[in-house]
Amino acid sequence: MFPFPSLAPQTASTHLKTAFSSRSRKRETRRAKQKTTSPHFHWTQIPWRLAASTLLKNSTSYRAQRRGVNGVSNEVPEHPCVSPVSNQVFERRLIEKFIAENGVDPMNSQPLSEEQLIDIKVSHPIRPKAPSSTSIPAILKALQDEWDAVMLHSFTLRQQLQTTRQELSHALYQHDAACRVIARLTKEVTAAREALATLKPQAGLLAPQAMPASQPAAGGSGGEPMEVSVQVGMTPEIIQKLQDKATVLTTERKKVRLSFKKMSVVRCRLAEMDDKPLNLFNKLILSLMFAHSSLSLPNQRGKTVPEELVRAEDLSKYRQVASHAGLHSASVPGILCMDLCPSDTNKVLTGGADKNVVVFDKKEEQIIATLKGHTKKVTSVIYHPSQSVVFSASPDSTIRVWSVTGGNCIQVVRAHEASVTGLSLHATGDYLLSSSEDQYWAFSDIQTGQVLTKVTDEAAGVALTCAQFHPDGLIFGTGTSDSQIKIWDLKERTNVANFPGHSGPVTSIAFSENGYYLATGAQDSSVKLWDLRKLKNFKTIALDNNYEVKSLVFDQSGTYLAVGGSDIRVYICKQWSEVLNFSDHSGLVTGVAFGDNAQFLSSAGMDRSLKFYSL
Repeated sequence: MFPFPSLAPQTASTHLKTAFSSRSRKRETRRAKQKTTSPHFHWTQIPWRLAASTLLKNSTSYRAQRRGVNGVSNEVPEHPCVSPVSNQVFERRLIEKFIAENGVDPMNSQPLSEEQLIDIKVSHPIRPKAPSSTSIPAILKALQDEWDAVMLHSFTLRQQLQTTRQELSHALYQHDAACRVIARLTKEVTAAREALATLKPQAGLLAPQAMPASQPAAGGSGGEPMEVSVQVGMTPEIIQKLQDKATVLTTERKKVRLSFKKMSVVRCRLAEMDDKPLNLFNKLILSLMFAHSSLSLPNQRGKTVPEELVRAEDLSKYRQVASHAGLHSASVPGILCMDLCPSDTNKVLTGGADKNVVVFDKKEEQIIATLKGHTKKVTSVIYHPSQSVVFSASPDSTIRVWSVTGGNCIQVVRAHEASVTGLSLHATGDYLLSSSEDQYWAFSDIQTGQVLTKVTDEAAGVALTCAQFHPDGLIFGTGTSDSQIKIWDLKERTNVANFPGHSGPVTSIAFSENGYYLATGAQDSSVKLWDLRKLKNFKTIALDNNYEVKSLVFDQSGTYLAVGGSDIRVYICKQWSEVLNFSDHSGLVTGVAFGDNAQFLSSAGMDRSLKFYSL
């Protein structure tokens, strides 16, 4: 920029021509050259007379500097600087490049260095419009070009919109067609289900294939277990077998109920002996009748209650008498399930987190067999009441049948596609019930290993957590992950009752020996008692906060109920009062069971120990 903006070129020219002579101008020029050589030169040190004469000689440069235009490129500089040699404004980038190549000022060819350049502090320059936009015709042409471009872009957008509308119309048509197909298929499926529900259990079912005589039923060739996963159906023979067993149990129940009434009369007569005089013969007859009838005391359902059954006051005195911690591997500690042999409760069956099944003799205090074959932990075990056979289930989705005497697996039943969560043996001893996280329960033949039927509640769509047969064997219960207890009819394979009430996944269920009551435990720190005759909850046992219920079991007479979880608790039925409490396990209790006539109580836990309690 010009250092004296208030001095007009014409006024300066008139004044200077009359005031100074040629000699004085030369003298001032020499002095100015001497001062420009100083490294601390500032533009205010230039004599105003010299500056004015220089502007008069270069009026074109003056006008350019007034506009702030670069003397080299004729453009507004971004980083302007002044040359003290020619007093021209330059773009620092361009003048530095020129000096590096030539070493002189581009205007007067006098020597010039980069150190002599003086920076000018100015606001951000505004570049002038391009020459094409400086006239009205040029501006109109630019506007026309912009309009043409906007119209072309609008036409392209309209074409894309039309294409998108056509694609959307086609997609809506396909969606409507798919909805019609789905509705038709849903209607057909519903009709098929209704037709299937009206069929008799005997109709339309496949008969199980007979195994060749040369093929052993217990296993395949080479000693490998036979794997069976084919669903063959519930044949009329199987259904009749189940019905016959239920009839036998019902008949026995009625007989024992009658004996119970007669025994009550005898007891009343004996009670009156002390008050009324009777002859010796009558006393002898009544005594013999009482002695004969008191060999076993029936309970409500008809199961006999032996005289040897431990009384509640004696049960409350139980203490730990033995503990065994070496049954399963210590590297993966934990016993996850337990069962006793019904015919010999001295034989204990356990399943552990080490993937092994162990058969232990309580009397001899030694391991009878260690059964290996599962690829994941064992979560359910059952001991057969009359055969030297045990069953186990695992999250590896298999059910294995083991021979205790042979110590090997004789069958692998693949009834499920997910973790098997529960096992229960039918009263006949020939069929096995299983539940799984795949939402199905399965009914399998343990003799052939075939899956007879497999059912799920499609409306619920939740995983099953446990399963247990009713003592009569025609109905059974399952627990679900959404806190429901479902009662199923085995012959019809239908859900006949539901028991809501828990607020967490159901972990264990158990039927009483009289068949009237059902005990259930869940992850809500409670045990509920249900009356199967009235289909309602008549008792809820509230446990401690954060109490985990893992196992429920009634004794063989249905007199006591044991709860295993955070500790061990035993309740007497009907009164449902607590008579026993153990906290000997250092971990969670995963299984409890009663010995014969409740002569002892056994438990297993995550601390890898098997414990026994008695007087």
